[in-house]
Amino acid sequence: MKRLTLVRHAKSSWTSNAAADRDRPLSDRGERDARKMGTRLLARKARPSLIVSSPALRAQATAKTIAGILGYPLEFLHLEQQLYLASPDEAIAVICEQQDDFSDLMLFGHNPGLTDLANRLFPELKLDNLPTTSVVAGDFDTSHWGRLPEAGAVLAYYDYPKNSEILLIED
Repeated sequence: MKRLTLVRHAKSSWTSNAAADRDRPLSDRGERDARKMGTRLLARKARPSLIVSSPALRAQATAKTIAGILGYPLEFLHLEQQLYLASPDEAIAVICEQQDDFSDLMLFGHNPGLTDLANRLFPELKLDNLPTTSVVAGDFDTSHWGRLPEAGAVLAYYDYPKNSEILLIED
């Protein structure tokens, strides 16, 4: 069994002096939402064995904030160039390349690719847009990341910062 958690980066700042899209930092709201979702993931007992992030500053900052809250060693956070504005196929290629020793992968990326990927893996979601700092987690009936596209998937949860529903905490 493999657990995959998709996380869209938190809200970025459009007012910074960043020359390139990759260099946009988180906004104040983005920083708050990243902490909020990290706390919710901690309450759900999320324990990623591997965190992989887009190298964009906003994705890295979101990943580092959540990793810190979860107690994940920041020195093991892996930046993957292919995840910057990745299509679903590009993200799946990154997932499939991971070592099978890792059972719980948390992947940080961008829209529209993450929305499309979440809908492909979990068609019951039928999302138009994965909001910033959204989390989609699911379990796959496989012991090999390379077989994830064919594995049976079960949605564990979908959460986002403005979600006001009572969260059911997994055992």
